[in-house]
Amino acid sequence: MTKIAILGYGNLGRGVECAIKNSSDMELVAVFTRRDPSTVKIQTAGVPVVKADEAEKWVGKIDLLIICGGSATDLPVLTPKFAKLFNVIDSFDTHARIPEHFANVDAAAKAAGNIAMISVGWDPGLFSLNRVYAESILANGKDYTFWGKGVSQGHSDAVRRIEGVKNAKQYTCPVEAALEAVRSGKNPDLTTREKHTREVFVVAKEGADLAKIENEIKTMPNYFSDYDTTVHFIDEEEFNKNHSGLAHGGFVIRSGKTGWNNEHNHIIEYSLKLDSNPEFTTSVLVAYARAALRMKANGVTGCKTVLDVPPAYLSTMSDEDLRAHCL
Repeated sequence: MTKIAILGYGNLGRGVECAIKNSSDMELVAVFTRRDPSTVKIQTAGVPVVKADEAEKWVGKIDLLIICGGSATDLPVLTPKFAKLFNVIDSFDTHARIPEHFANVDAAAKAAGNIAMISVGWDPGLFSLNRVYAESILANGKDYTFWGKGVSQGHSDAVRRIEGVKNAKQYTCPVEAALEAVRSGKNPDLTTREKHTREVFVVAKEGADLAKIENEIKTMPNYFSDYDTTVHFIDEEEFNKNHSGLAHGGFVIRSGKTGWNNEHNHIIEYSLKLDSNPEFTTSVLVAYARAALRMKANGVTGCKTVLDVPPAYLSTMSDEDLRAHCL
């Protein structure tokens, strides 16, 4: 059994715990938290909850650490730090900063002889794979990615970190006219703003400067500044009643042409519709944790992404069964 530990026990941490329960080849051996461990109640019986500051004592006792934190401020610090101690995996999803994050994690993991995997989930992650497959097959074409309508965990987390915000939920919404233009094969040139809108529901702390909060949201680089964003301030009762879900999804579409004179049109579309964004994301994390450790067993160290992983490494099935049932 592969020994897995979790760092962070929020929505993602709870999702990882569920995914491990459903994995026949893995067991949860520890949960590390930056909170008081006595306040963290997990569902797996007999597994200790340990202060994150004491994680070093677990070197040699776990095979891989799944780091569950926000991309805005947590993962850029935590993943390089813990890659010096363990094999690690994270779901860093700030696309513009992936090269920087990769370099930092790669240096830490290589120095320690560990393997690390970053930006694992559905986007970046599964959508990234589909973009590569589609572009490689339809060389003459255009890629389009649409998200939502659904809750973005990373964007919601970024809003919650603004001073004066008590709670927040952010919805990404595809612009339907743009989506239909792509599906019809028109190959439109679309700006970021023309593809999606963002809608934010905020519970502010008492006495908070609402205008300042709204401005910080709308001007936040890499998150909101390139989108038409609507901010709603609501009370906690309405938030709990109408915004407690974590559904999400999206589409990756490649529109391309083949033929001597490019006379034939083709559409490749991959879509997801998710009841629980964190539970699906963490199911992807656990599958890639399996793959990362198989790569490590083959002598691979340093930082990797989903683009580096052979698909067979994700599965619990043997190569023979994969050929018989999936090929």
